[in-house]
Amino acid sequence: MKILVINAGSSSLKYQLYDMTDESVLAKGLVERIGMDSSILTHKPTGKEEYTEVSEILEHTTAVRKVLNALTDAEHGVISSVSEIEAVGHRVVHGGEIFKQSALITPEAKSEIRRLFDLAPLHNPPSMMGIRAAEANMPNVPQTVIFDTSFHQTMPEKAYMYAIPRVLYNKYKVRRYGAHGTSHDFVSKEAAKFLGRPLEDLKIITCHIGNGGSITAVQGGLSVDTSMGMTPLEGLMMGTRSGDLDPAIVPYVMNKEELTVNEVNSMLNKHSGLLAISGISSDMREVTEGMEKGEANSTLAFEMYEYRLRKYIGSYAAAMNGVDVIVFTAGVGENSAVLRKRVLEQLTFLGIELDESLNAIRSGEPRRITTANSKVEVLVIPTNEELVIARDTFRLVQ
Repeated sequence: MKILVINAGSSSLKYQLYDMTDESVLAKGLVERIGMDSSILTHKPTGKEEYTEVSEILEHTTAVRKVLNALTDAEHGVISSVSEIEAVGHRVVHGGEIFKQSALITPEAKSEIRRLFDLAPLHNPPSMMGIRAAEANMPNVPQTVIFDTSFHQTMPEKAYMYAIPRVLYNKYKVRRYGAHGTSHDFVSKEAAKFLGRPLEDLKIITCHIGNGGSITAVQGGLSVDTSMGMTPLEGLMMGTRSGDLDPAIVPYVMNKEELTVNEVNSMLNKHSGLLAISGISSDMREVTEGMEKGEANSTLAFEMYEYRLRKYIGSYAAAMNGVDVIVFTAGVGENSAVLRKRVLEQLTFLGIELDESLNAIRSGEPRRITTANSKVEVLVIPTNEELVIARDTFRLVQ
């Protein structure tokens, strides 16, 4: 079975085509600048030359059509006909309490996803555009939705409830939902496989650290707590997001600066984090370079970022009464040896012994970065959220 995985953003669309016979990637790519007359399709077929096309793509339906044309192109394609695609899996950030697991797309499912727009206003509406675009181009092909929040539905009430009037939960479902669930699920299972130990016996802290970041406490294969909250704004300091802050800051700043709700929401989501503190960039690579040059603001940004990350790791070790494995994944987690070193050097009370030579290695494979004597295994595992989506889609359409 061949499955197309789609991750739609407001002006972009990522895709991968899988052959589920062996879970191989036949092709992957990205459509950027949707809504402009200079949109870019970058198509990477496995075993063939990369192909780039610049054209006018004003909406997602055209973007999906361009993707399907590339996949079936005589020169750059990997399939002879669109009919070879037997299912499409879509990434959706927020599933609320309704979607405790992945689901087939039905009119009812689409209606529920629309009701959740308020919980993920930057992510769910573009996902719906991707769903509609795929349906328009492949009306008879089964479609599925895989939610970032589903993995965290196993959290106990004490972890997901906020200490605010319960009526807000009863009426509006205000609670912790988390995000990056497909990633946390994937790397925790890969960690157990790598170590050759039963997942149900392990206490794992998974650190998905990219432009957005979250940490999850995984006990016995189940999410028991996670750093992101009702929305992806809570938790760690991120590229452009503030993460945790005193909630009283919001009305205080709104009053002093005469900001609207939308303006303060934009400030916290798009103009905070590494970008705000460094004054240079939301990219950890550029912030690290600035720190190494002795720039004070970049140094402060890095130190704040690392400190908050380390505090969350410590708190989740306490939440689970111990930790067997810590996993770093995603763009920063997989590639910043400097950040991993700084974090782990301050966690020696857990019995962690970092092997600096192993930590310095860059590899696309799962690897251990601690010594043989370390009481906690620390692993770097490349995440593969698209494969999780493909696997769930395969299971659902079967």
